[in-house]
Order: sequence, then structure tokens, then C-alpha cells
Amino acid sequence: MSVDMRALTDDYIAIIGTSCRFPGVSSAAEFWELLKDGRSVVPGKLERVDEFDPSFFGVSPREAAAMDPQQRLALELAWEALEDSGIAPLSLQGRSAGVFVGAMWDDYAMLTHRQAPAAVGQHAMTGLARSIIANRVSYALGLRGPSITVDTGQSSSLVAVHQAAQALRTGECTLALAGGVNLALAPESAERSEKFGGLSPDGECRTFDAQANGYVRGEGGGIVVLKRLSDALADRDRILCVIRGSAVNNDGGGPGLTVPHQAAQEEVIGLACARAGIDPAAVQYVELHGTGTRVGDRIEAAALGTAFGRERPSGNPLRIGSVKTNLGHLEGAAGVAGLIKAVLSIRYRLIPASLNFTEPPADIPLNSLRLRVQTELGPWPREADSLVAGVSSFGMGGTNAHVIVEEAPEGSGLVAEGAGVAPSVVPSVVPWVVSGRGVGALRAQAGRLLSHVGGGVSLVDVGWSLAGRAALEDRAVVVGSSGEELVAGLEALARGESAPGLIAGGAVGGRLAVLFSGQGSQRLGMGRELYERFPVFAEAFDAACVALDAELGAGVGVRGVVFGSEAGLLDRTVFTQAALFAVEVALFRLVESLGVRP
Repeated sequence: MSVDMRALTDDYIAIIGTSCRFPGVSSAAEFWELLKDGRSVVPGKLERVDEFDPSFFGVSPREAAAMDPQQRLALELAWEALEDSGIAPLSLQGRSAGVFVGAMWDDYAMLTHRQAPAAVGQHAMTGLARSIIANRVSYALGLRGPSITVDTGQSSSLVAVHQAAQALRTGECTLALAGGVNLALAPESAERSEKFGGLSPDGECRTFDAQANGYVRGEGGGIVVLKRLSDALADRDRILCVIRGSAVNNDGGGPGLTVPHQAAQEEVIGLACARAGIDPAAVQYVELHGTGTRVGDRIEAAALGTAFGRERPSGNPLRIGSVKTNLGHLEGAAGVAGLIKAVLSIRYRLIPASLNFTEPPADIPLNSLRLRVQTELGPWPREADSLVAGVSSFGMGGTNAHVIVEEAPEGSGLVAEGAGVAPSVVPSVVPWVVSGRGVGALRAQAGRLLSHVGGGVSLVDVGWSLAGRAALEDRAVVVGSSGEELVAGLEALARGESAPGLIAGGAVGGRLAVLFSGQGSQRLGMGRELYERFPVFAEAFDAACVALDAELGAGVGVRGVVFGSEAGLLDRTVFTQAALFAVEVALFRLVESLGVRP
């Protein structure tokens, strides 16, 4: 992003965190591996959608049984996205944070009413209503901003992202969670899709290919965490990507209610580029709606060629691809899946392959449209320029959405592995903090962390990230100066055993207090290492010593006594108490600078 654009940072929206769940994929990191390796999970199903930890979100088991699994999935994705952004979810209670979730099916309600009508009880209305998907997240996290479940058909989740960005720009909220969920649970919804005529009979999605014959239904969901770019920069957030502009429109009287309209698609792309203040020729890649239907692909290609290709040199075609070839069509969550793919592609500066493409049909003249399907993992076409992508999502009723995203501005804290703002001083001993709701959950968290801290991790980065997570009721801290010590402590915690450097217990209610030790705890050199490593400690210690020296008038400075070699001098009461006071004040200022407030 060029410097002259910084004045527009209130209009631009920063993506500071993501989460996603697809068949065989439980994180953005795993999603990138799937994309990078060119793998497909079509026609997979999301496993264990019946499993849920209700107590974690304050939900009773009876109420959880009545909840649409899409609500449960949205809760988990929202929590994980916030943690990915470095925000402890419970820290947002009472804040003006919005939730915008796209969803289009009511399969669980259909199953409940058909198979277990006797189970319809007091929790059925909130458990089965689609509107509650977003509301449940807002309630569980105590968020006071807009809370909206969006249903515009297959474009629902990208429309949700657009609405979230608009709410941030107008000040309706200061942070937003946006995305979508999609679970295909009832045979009836599959039958409707089949009779609609869009499904691939051979179970493959071949976007823009001559053999394209429809889409395959997919399951999963994704959430992105959004802030105004100005706020994200001020908060020193890790910025994954920037939404420069977006637009939503409708086909409105096209050739048919469910037939895509080329002019409307061209219009929504043009509006998004105009709002982003960007020349369409500067867009290097577009993540397609790309269902793999003959009519839909032909119209989308023509619209892209007109909107993006007219001013583009023949030797610089627009790269295009569709995540539906990897995941299938996530329907209400399709748009956010494409958006997260685009974000990851920009973050890692590589464009993954769009699968199952050999050659286009005769009615999609890619060369004359200045389009090229990305058929292998490769670099961006103009890496020297700022990386810019478009993302399209179209609903069967004609509601179209397009989002323009760009790489993060320089100096935003983004690095290749996604590290946040690192501590300015690296300690010699590192704490890893783990918490959970229940001892079993605490041990499980330790086991899960063990699987992620193999060779090559930064001990400080892991500790930094863990410290920003929610502090739940059952807690433990593992302290060590090496990876071996920290891993040994985690292993003991996972087994429910004790170990050196491991402290575990439960949080108790009440206000935080600080206790200063009394005479007898003094020793020569106490605080020296902290003095040398932490300026805030040194400044507070020096200030205390100056004030004490002026009062004592003993001819020997307190700092000289503490850092000296005469234990007998330090053991004299006048110096013992002065030295302990100076060290403890400095210790207090140090922990205060880290956010501890008694």
C-alpha cells in the first residue's frame, strides 16, 4: 500500500484473524497446506458435527442438544478467529463488536421435526432459528454490536463480510466477526439441490473446464476478524490483509430468477473497484464464484473479461481460480472460504492451483477475455507491485458480492509466519500459560499444545501467543529456560502429574492484590539481571534509590549496597529495608508494565 493511501485508513478494513473448518481441515494453517499441495476433500463431510463442549460456552447439555450444529460451529469458529487475531475472546465483553454470519439451510430443524417431534421443547425456538446463529455468538461473548445472520443464498457469507465492513466504516461497531457456516444434514436439502439441476453427477467440480458438469456440495465454515485499518495500526495488530472496497447488488430482472446476469456481475465488480479506488487492471487474481456449471461459468467468464480484461495487455492475463475445486460448494459459507483462500495466497505470496482444469469450452474464450486459470502453485504475476485480489460470490436469487483485498501495508507487523508484535526484551526464562474449563480440558489443551511445539519453534513467540489467550478457570503455567524443560512440564500437565517448573490450580474469585516480602529476603545482587534487561525496572529502581539516598544520608548509596559485595552492610536494617523497598517498587512497576493491575 503506497504512503499516500494512509489518509484513507478509516475506509480500509484490516483482516487481523481467521478461522476455518472443512473436511480434514481445522485451521488456516492446515487449509493453506491443502491449497499449496493441490489436494481436494471433495466430496468430504465435516466429521463429528454432533460433538460439542457446551459447558465451555455456558450452555446446558439439554439446550446444546436442541441447538443447530451450525450454531455450535459458529461459536467455535468465532472463538478460534479471535484467538488467531491475538484477542482474548472474553476481553470483548460489553464492547461494540459485531457478528455477521451467512447461512442458508435449516437442515437440523427439518431433521428434528421429522425424526424427533417429541424432542421439541423449550429450547427448540432458539436452537433451530437461523437468526440465532449470529445472536448465539454475541450472547456467549457478551458483544454489544450488530448481530445479524445473513441469508442471500450462496453469496451469504461474502455479503456478511461486506455488511461487517460497512458497519465498521459507519462506527456501528469497532470490531467485527464475519463469515459463514454450512452443514448438509438432511436428505431433503440434497434432493432439492439435485432437482435444481446444478449438481455434478460424477462428484467433481471442474470450474471453467470443457468437462464442467456442475458442483459438489461441501461442508464447513470460516470467520474473519475485522477492524478499521486505522484502529488496527494504532493497536499494533498483525494485519493479514486489507479490504479496500466491496459491493453488493442484485440481478434484478435478468433472464430468470436463478439465471446469472452478466451485466449485474460486471456492475458489482466495477462498484467494488471504484469504492476501493483501484484500477481494475491492477487486480492480479480473482477467486471465482466458479461453480463449474456450464451456464454459470460462461456468464461469469464473460463478466470478468469485460470488467477486468478490457484494459489489460494480452501478455498480462488475469489469473483466476476456484476453491470449490478443493472443497466443493460451501453454499452459504462459500464466499468466506474463497476470501480466506485469497488472504492466505497474499500472505504467502503464492497462488494455489485451481484443480481439474485441462481446457476451456468453446464458449469461454479465455485468451480473448484476457483470463488465465491458475493450474499450478506459483508466484503472483507482478510481485513487485502491491498484491491485489478480487473475490466473487453470487447467490441463486441474484444477490452478488465482490470484495477487493490487498496485501498489508508496510510496517503493520505482518511476517511470513504470522508472528505478532514480539517482546522487546527476550527473557532467559519463559512461561507457557495454559487454561481450560475443567481439569480434563486443561490437560487436553496441554496435549494439543504439545503436538504444535516440535523442533524449530520460538519459545518466546509461543509464550507471547499463549499469554494473549483467554484465562479460563483451570490454569497452569510451565516455566523453563529451554524447549526440553517446557515440553517436559507440558507432558506432565497432560498426564496430570507434577513436575519442576509446573504450577497448576484453579482461579478463585476476588480482587487482585500484591504482597511485598519483609525483612530477611534480601540478598546481594538481587534484581541485577532484571535491572540489566528491563529498562522499566531500572528506571523505577534508580528513582527509588535517589529518593532513599536523600533521606538516609548514610554516605553509601542503596544501589551500591544492593549490587555490592558486602553482605554485612546489606544486612544492616537501614539498608535491608531500603533495598527491599527499592527492589519491590521496581518489580511492581515491571509487572504493571505487563498489564497486571491490583
